[in-house]
Amino acid sequence: MRDIAYPPIIVAAKTGFRVLGQKIDLVGTERVPRSGGVLLAYNHIGYVDFVYGGLAANPSGRLVRFMAKRELFDHRVTGPIMRSCHHIEVDRADGEKSFSDAVEYLKAGEAVGIFPEATISRAMELKEFKTGAVRIAAAAGVPLIPVVMWGTQRMMTKDHPRDFSRGKPIALRVGSPMYPSGEDPVAETAALRAAMSALLEDVIDAYPADEQPPGCWWLPQRLGGSAPTLKQAAQMDAEEKRQRAERRAARRAAES
Repeated sequence: MRDIAYPPIIVAAKTGFRVLGQKIDLVGTERVPRSGGVLLAYNHIGYVDFVYGGLAANPSGRLVRFMAKRELFDHRVTGPIMRSCHHIEVDRADGEKSFSDAVEYLKAGEAVGIFPEATISRAMELKEFKTGAVRIAAAAGVPLIPVVMWGTQRMMTKDHPRDFSRGKPIALRVGSPMYPSGEDPVAETAALRAAMSALLEDVIDAYPADEQPPGCWWLPQRLGGSAPTLKQAAQMDAEEKRQRAERRAARRAAES
């Protein structure tokens, strides 16, 4: 696959990291194979997860093709970038094409990134997972590698103002490869979630204590933060979905 835009984008991103004075802590990146198809499963806590998620595979010289919602491809600014980097468009109303595209990429030896939660977690904890990650890995016959990020939510996420001030630590943890068979996607998805939960605990524990004081909004409630609980976050997600549906209906009515 020919890449003209992706490498310069990575250089620009790394320059941005330096300008922001960020210390990026990468652990376990040697687990990403240097060649062959591989599916990386990420947690999802912020809008810049795509930017930082690729760092998990960067030491292995890999470019990650992320599976991302169609709206990003339709946008006049992000659309050309997503297509030039050969990311994979996901239509939530019809996931069959994105599934087959991801399998095709993987069989061709690409590294593909997926967010099993599908949407950003307001709780800063893992939401319920879709089974797509294990089914795609099984169909392509490739390893599935769990990856967890922390700190990206402090820059840009739901319900909070953007904050690109200097010095925020960013951490990534890469877990051991899994090899789903596809025989029991529900059980294999539960195993993936358990592995990522353990990584999330590790990365939060290792994060500088002075960077996540008691009551901070980017820390889960059960750990002393003020982020919504998973139940509260689910209610907020449902309300957000309802409001989006109302706005779409209003636009259609105005256009008719």
